[in-house]
Amino acid sequence: MATIGNAELPIPGGGDSPTTPGHLAELAEAIDPHLWQHVTNLADRNARLSEAPLQTVAVAPDGTTWVKISATTNTWATLYEPLPAWQPLTLAAGYEAGQTLPEGRLYNGQVHLRGTIQRTDAQLISANGTKLATVPNAMIPEQLARYAAPSSMTGDAMVGACRMEVYSPDQDANAIGGRGSVVVWSQDGEQDEGTPGLAWVDISGSYWLD
Repeated sequence: MATIGNAELPIPGGGDSPTTPGHLAELAEAIDPHLWQHVTNLADRNARLSEAPLQTVAVAPDGTTWVKISATTNTWATLYEPLPAWQPLTLAAGYEAGQTLPEGRLYNGQVHLRGTIQRTDAQLISANGTKLATVPNAMIPEQLARYAAPSSMTGDAMVGACRMEVYSPDQDANAIGGRGSVVVWSQDGEQDEGTPGLAWVDISGSYWLD
């Protein structure tokens, strides 16, 4: 049977026997892999299209779009997904939100944190490895994540910067906190002989899940 177009769609020729239903079915089967497949969500995509051919495209009602990048496994690349809502962090006992809410957002394999945290008793935060909060389960990194973040310069601090850590599952035995813990460290210099510590910490920063 002859074919036409880049997709090489089957087109009956004059010498083909008149089997219209069969020809239409063959044409439909050839077209189907080139159509955008409509799915409800990720679970629906996995349930219905796990064995779909390579380069199948699926789209959800919210616009999330995937393309299948393996002919043998259920492996997809995300072409587009809308920004998810910010999720609140669980604050450690004795801590509260500062000027801005402590929140996290997971997008395209990367976690973004924002917000300020301070003590409920208005005392300084010890910067010698202090747990401030816990991220949602979906935001727990596979390995220990670190990044630099701002902190208060009120009082004795000089630099106004600290090191943030987000603990991975292998930190479950850590005395400071287990997986998902948001921990602050700082070696900020002292301006005088005052008490070292931070009035607040801004957890804004990002890290990869993998």
